[in-house]
Amino acid sequence: MQKTEEMEHAQQVALFRSEIIGALLHRELGRGQLAQELFTLSQQRFRPPGAVRTRTFSVPTLQRWLYAYKHKGLLGLRPQPRKDRGRGRHLTPALKTLLCDIRREHPEASVPLILRTLERDGRLDKGSVSCATVRRLLGEQGLDRTSLSTQAPSHTRLRWETSAPNALWHADVCYGPTLQIAGAPHPLRIHALLDDCSRFILCIAAFDTEREEEMLRLVVRALRAHGRPMALYLDNGPTYTGDLLRIACSRLDITLLHAKPYDPQARGKMERFWRTLREGCLAFLPAIATFPQVQERLDTFVHKHYHLSPHAALLGQCPKQVFTQAEPLPVDEATLREALTHRQRRRVRCDTTVSLDGKLFELDQGFLAGRVVTVASCLLDGAPPVPWVEWEGQRLVLHPCDPKLNAHRKRPPSGAPPPRTGAQVPFDPHTALSHTSDIDAPVSTEDAHDDDHDLSDPF
Repeated sequence: MQKTEEMEHAQQVALFRSEIIGALLHRELGRGQLAQELFTLSQQRFRPPGAVRTRTFSVPTLQRWLYAYKHKGLLGLRPQPRKDRGRGRHLTPALKTLLCDIRREHPEASVPLILRTLERDGRLDKGSVSCATVRRLLGEQGLDRTSLSTQAPSHTRLRWETSAPNALWHADVCYGPTLQIAGAPHPLRIHALLDDCSRFILCIAAFDTEREEEMLRLVVRALRAHGRPMALYLDNGPTYTGDLLRIACSRLDITLLHAKPYDPQARGKMERFWRTLREGCLAFLPAIATFPQVQERLDTFVHKHYHLSPHAALLGQCPKQVFTQAEPLPVDEATLREALTHRQRRRVRCDTTVSLDGKLFELDQGFLAGRVVTVASCLLDGAPPVPWVEWEGQRLVLHPCDPKLNAHRKRPPSGAPPPRTGAQVPFDPHTALSHTSDIDAPVSTEDAHDDDHDLSDPF
């Protein structure tokens, strides 16, 4: 590839030189006129191929180009590389072998690091070899970083798919064009769920973020409409690695799988759908559009075109035809609610407030101040979900705290004290002490010694 690029550049240079002296080849010039024309050309500025600035060429250079073209044609104007180019004249055979061995054993080491280490070890004179020379040497030997990365051992990639629908679902996010809403730019993030066997789009929605919460709401819609899958196949982004997703999948008996990092080919089915969506829908979005308008276009494209079009991977069948052959695994609402209920331990502050995700809530039960309680919330309750406190089998409501409103509120009671069990137990330490006889009271030796002396006269 490098040799081909050099040949193309040499051809461009030859054409550039022929255009400069071409006007002199077809003119009959008398004695002294050629020298005058060459001098005139030497005062003009030209931009060589690949250069960013213009420059002039001397009379001897122009004269050499003219006679080279007369004798050899366009081939005579091609620049000739140095015969010892890339051979590293200052590199001895032993040093070349050493540099190549270091790169083979330590492919992550950069060329400046290798040279700096050899110079400090005394095996190379400082400044005797440049980084460019070493890079050319390693490139000739196939030891540059690009070549080493392509030669890294990897597994053979096979074409695969699940045996039945609802066995594996893919989930991913596509970056759409930026929308202009009310004169302000808004990013477009499209979330989608795809069935592996049928390529059926289970759910698709347009948002302006790619948080875990939006993805879970999309999963809930798909679970209610199509049942649950056996496994969920995701990438390693923060949207798909949260604790809430992991807990929900374990409660719903869904295997959670993540693709290998930096391997987009492993999720080719999802990437192929994004390409189809861009070419058939996203490329034609108007410059000014709202999210409901985008959602309407997505639903129209998916339900009226994609699901009904024959798919090459399905041997001419359409995704909807294959997906409807599956037997869904239904999920009841109670199981779904429990799976998406998130519980966490929090300590109630002395002012009966609890901090959750940067928001402040307060309790009506003042006796819980200072105690550690279980705070729960369910994603099905809305956005944002309304939290509550679970205490001894009871569900206590949490209210958003408004400090300014509390300044004018009457202080509520701290709550009923813990109920007493049984009759009142008599307990009076003074009565018990007064009933104690003097004989039973212990007398220390110091008290007995003090009784034999008159305490009124210390002398």
